[in-house]
Amino acid sequence: MAYFLFRRTLGFVLTLLAVSVVVFAVMNILPGDPALTILGLDATEDALAALREQFGLNDPLLSRYFSWVGNALTGDFGTSHSFRVPVSELIAERLPMTISLAVAGMIFTVILALIMGIGAAANHRKAGDWGVMFLSQLGIAVPAFWLSMLLVLLFAVKLRWLPPGGFPGWSDPVAAMRALILPTVALGLVQSSVLARVTRSSALEVMRQDFVRTARATGFSRQRVLWRHVLPNALVPIVTIVGMQFAALVTGTIVIENVFYLPGLGRLIFQSIANRDLPTVQALVMLFAAIVVTANFIVDLLYVVIDPRLKARA
Repeated sequence: MAYFLFRRTLGFVLTLLAVSVVVFAVMNILPGDPALTILGLDATEDALAALREQFGLNDPLLSRYFSWVGNALTGDFGTSHSFRVPVSELIAERLPMTISLAVAGMIFTVILALIMGIGAAANHRKAGDWGVMFLSQLGIAVPAFWLSMLLVLLFAVKLRWLPPGGFPGWSDPVAAMRALILPTVALGLVQSSVLARVTRSSALEVMRQDFVRTARATGFSRQRVLWRHVLPNALVPIVTIVGMQFAALVTGTIVIENVFYLPGLGRLIFQSIANRDLPTVQALVMLFAAIVVTANFIVDLLYVVIDPRLKARA
C-alpha cells in the first residue's frame, strides 16, 4: 500500500512538473510583444525597453522558468500586466465563483446520471431504457454554449423565472443561488449524459453476477438490490468518469462564465488573453492543468477505498 501511494504521488509530482514546462514554453513562444500590447502601438522604444526590464522579459528563458516555478510554489505568480495587481489576488477573488459553479455542476451531474443510469439498467430493453439512451445521446450532441443560450431564451427571456446572467454576490444567498441555476444546468447536462451511459453499462454488467441473483432470491426489494448491491459494485468505472468530468467541468466554466457573464476564472482568462497578460494567462492555464492532474490523482486513491481487493494489487 505504501509503495502504491509513493508511486502515485511521484507520478503526480512529475506530471505537474512536465505540465509547468509545457505551459511556460507555450506561453513564451507565442507571437506578440506583451510590452507593446500594454503600452500600445504609439509607445516609444525607450518605454517598451523599460517595461520589458520591469517585468523581466529580457531575462533568459531558463532563468525566467525557474524563477516562475519558485515564486509559484510560494503563491507568487507575478503582477498582472493589465490589472496592475498581483495575479494571486485576482485568482483568490475569482476562484470561489468557479469552484462553486463546478461543484454545483458536479452534484447535479452525479445525481441526475445515477438516477438515469440505474433506472435505465433496471428497465433494460424497455421504454425507460430507450428513453434514457435517446436523451443521453441528445445531451452529448448539444454544445454547452448553445444549450446555455436556449436556457436563457426560455427561462430568462420568455418565462422570466431566472436571471439571464450576472452574479449579485453571496451577500444575498437566495439571489446568488438563483443566478447559478441556469449555468449549473447548462454545465451539468452534457456531462450527466455521458455519466448516465457509463452508469447503465456498469450496472448491467454487475446485475449479471451471481451475488445479485442471490440477493433477489432472498426476497430483497428491487430498490434495495439496485442501490445497496448493484451500485456499490459498479462504482469503479463510474468514479473514473466522475474524476475526469470534474476536471472537464472546471475547464468548461471558461465558456459558461462568459455566456452568463459570471466573475470567475473563465472570464478572467478570456480578458487576460485579449490583453496579452502573460503572467495571468500562465498562472490560470497552470491552475486549470493542476486541477485536472489532481482530480486524476484523487481518483487513483479512491479506487483502493471503493474496491478493497485492489489493496492486494497495490
